[in-house]
Amino acid sequence: MTGPRRYYITTPIYYVNDSPHIGHAYTSLACDVLARFKRLDGFDVKFLTGTDEHGQKVEKSAEKAGVHPQAFTDEVSRRFSDLAAFMGYSNDDFIRTTEPRHIASVQALWTRLVEKGEIYLGKYAGWYSVRDEAFYGADELTTGADGGKIAPTGAPVEWVEEPSYFFRLSAWQDRLLRFYDEHPDFIAPTSRRNEVISFVKNGLQDLSVSRTSFKWGVPVPGDADHIMYVWLDALTNYITAVGYPETSGDYAKFWPADLHMVGKDIVRFHAIYWPAFLMAADLAPPRRVFAHGWWTNEGQKISKSLGNVISPYDLVQRYGLDPVRYFLLREVPFGNDGDFSHRSMVNRVNGELANEFGNLAQRSLSMIGKNLGGQVPTPGAFTAEDDELLAAAAALLDKLRASFDRQAFHEGLEAVWSVVRAANVYIDRQAPWALKKTDPARMGTVLYVVAEVIRQVALLLQPVMPGSTARMLDQLAVAETARDFTAYGQHLAAGTALPKPEGVFPRYVDADEGGAA
Repeated sequence: MTGPRRYYITTPIYYVNDSPHIGHAYTSLACDVLARFKRLDGFDVKFLTGTDEHGQKVEKSAEKAGVHPQAFTDEVSRRFSDLAAFMGYSNDDFIRTTEPRHIASVQALWTRLVEKGEIYLGKYAGWYSVRDEAFYGADELTTGADGGKIAPTGAPVEWVEEPSYFFRLSAWQDRLLRFYDEHPDFIAPTSRRNEVISFVKNGLQDLSVSRTSFKWGVPVPGDADHIMYVWLDALTNYITAVGYPETSGDYAKFWPADLHMVGKDIVRFHAIYWPAFLMAADLAPPRRVFAHGWWTNEGQKISKSLGNVISPYDLVQRYGLDPVRYFLLREVPFGNDGDFSHRSMVNRVNGELANEFGNLAQRSLSMIGKNLGGQVPTPGAFTAEDDELLAAAAALLDKLRASFDRQAFHEGLEAVWSVVRAANVYIDRQAPWALKKTDPARMGTVLYVVAEVIRQVALLLQPVMPGSTARMLDQLAVAETARDFTAYGQHLAAGTALPKPEGVFPRYVDADEGGAA
């Protein structure tokens, strides 16, 4: 294969029935960090996000608001694109399912499935949740306090009877199980993989893929009385964005996607329906679907009724953009549920960013400025302690490649922080402030070692905290052209003039308490 390696990563497309919250920001952040990491590592990256704008729920919400569904989706979709810009996401494309390119794509996929004999006309009678845009079997339902039927998600369901086209999902049960067996990394984490496999083993029913009771959707080719089921419509966005139905160009370059990042509530759609649709159309399924967990707020489930929905805008205003980005991927193992608390956030900001990394850089660079004329020192012969710390830093890139490829962001960041802590122990033991009098040459070597470790750590943290690390690399006079991972094995050039150091990670001061938290 010639040319750069390619990497295609997607967020789910977000449903335009509400304003963006911490869950949306979290999913997109994980994708952004991976996209940035891969670009720095020499990959040609396509990073896609966007909005899902069809379905009965949107039609009803627009009607309630007294506006046309297109005007309603225009406004809500803009909120999601604004969030992407606010959070500094580096997405290459923002797709909307109301775009002509997408309507052409999903109609082409439908036509292909019909030609393959995978879709047939019948009649649907069963339980449907408007809120979930999903059908449920009677065995999945419980009875609510008012006597009505309730879906496993807690959403109300209604009995629906109408003509419907069906996708022959039942015929794909064994083929899907074989696919999962042959591709053990297709679904992650393991808990979600086990959940999906168990669901498929319990039996699959043919899937209703059209509706006639509302009109806000993509018309079924050749049958304008029907519009497509919103999930067949929505999932197709991932191939729309690479040019489908054209299978040359970006499609040939980027498909199959390397990673679909989703919340755990929609893993079935991505890991069952989507590969079945694709394989039925003789198209390649994605390489991996990763389903992450949900956040709680100070130990409580997040809900509108409790009034504890976490706004990404409020978080960034309070703590700063890069600290929020760092906290969300550092605090809990990615894939697990996590709890947001003010105390945990402050502990990460003050303990790790300000005290450990920020202070390491500030005190070492200040010593270079004060005692070495503000120039990168010329190192002498390295001791065993020097070599040990430098080797630990040098090994980080491969560790992050491995952990990020598994979406184990917390593991990668912990590996980085183990080196940051080791560098703090090293500088305390070496005591360059004392060496200034007893062995100035050795002082220069120690400060060179620490500066070199700071450079490597800053390079690796760019995907997570791009603004802060850029300022850190500026203070090391690292050229813009020496900030990708091809420069990782390079070294600071002795004699390079450094600017006066300035703090990059300020401590968080809690205004409510009138002092440092």
